[in-house]
Amino acid sequence: MPVEIERKFLVKSRSWRAGARACAIRQGYLCSGSGATVRIRIADSEAFVTVKGKTQGISRAEFEYPIPLRDAEVMLETLCARPLIEKTRYSLEHAGKLWTVDVFEGENDGLVMAEVELAGPDERVALPDWVGEEVTDDPRYRNSSLVSAPLGGPALVDAELGNGA
Repeated sequence: MPVEIERKFLVKSRSWRAGARACAIRQGYLCSGSGATVRIRIADSEAFVTVKGKTQGISRAEFEYPIPLRDAEVMLETLCARPLIEKTRYSLEHAGKLWTVDVFEGENDGLVMAEVELAGPDERVALPDWVGEEVTDDPRYRNSSLVSAPLGGPALVDAELGNGA
């Protein structure tokens, strides 16, 4: 069974930007909060449906499948809860690990989070100097939670990054 094991952090500076590769993401949720989450995502010109199980510690089952782009566009427009999650995902390496930094837009504008996927729940990882508070265990920072309770706004930008991502 495919398993996602990740840690999440708020981002406290802009120094991660050098050499990062960008990808535009729009995603929505068909269902969430009942032990399983079903997400539709468009990443640049590719589309996916993802089913995630209940989080246990920092792990959960994750199944992801490509779907036709047009199907994803229709599902995002007609079936997914609002607001949609809009973000630019940047990918970069640090100390041999792939990190992603999500710069949110729309209702969550101003929120910037970093994630790193791990091989196991006890794997140690070298933290870059641009990560701040760990929010792995805080359900408010799950993308599915950001639909019903957005965390963006100018105050967040000012507090976390000094007037900008």
